[in-house]
Amino acid sequence: MSPPNAVRLVPGWIFPPYSDSMHHMCDYSVIEQPTADEISQITDLYRGEDWWKQEGDNPEMIRLIVAGSHCFLVARHEGLIIGMGRAIGDGASDAYIQDVTVKGSFRGKGIGTRIVETLIDRLERDDIHWIGLIAERGSHPFYERLGFSIMERAIPMLRVKT
Repeated sequence: MSPPNAVRLVPGWIFPPYSDSMHHMCDYSVIEQPTADEISQITDLYRGEDWWKQEGDNPEMIRLIVAGSHCFLVARHEGLIIGMGRAIGDGASDAYIQDVTVKGSFRGKGIGTRIVETLIDRLERDDIHWIGLIAERGSHPFYERLGFSIMERAIPMLRVKT
């Protein structure tokens, strides 16, 4: 039997409720095959962070992003996706957390913390213990509170085909 307010992300896995102030109002779940409506809402989150530069929608790209992730977690409030985060990796030793965001009006309520903690829990349950991320400028204190530290001898790098 599941504890009250537990979150079932994967059959057989129960994640206990966290103490964020919105917990009772949010549902957290891993998605693998997003519906057309979920794709639209996820695209809106990417656009809200200025991560989605393409003109128009590209539902197939969102399907591929979700399907290619180790896990893709969404937070819902009254049925609408208000936050997301995902982990990518090899499924055996390393993973990166990325695309963590919460809609502006829901920020500061513990939802982003819950997303990251749930992703970490899922990765650790999958026996993945090297978890990295690239924090956007100014967001590193948020991740430090969750146990991440700056990699002093590393420099994030990017190659993008233009």
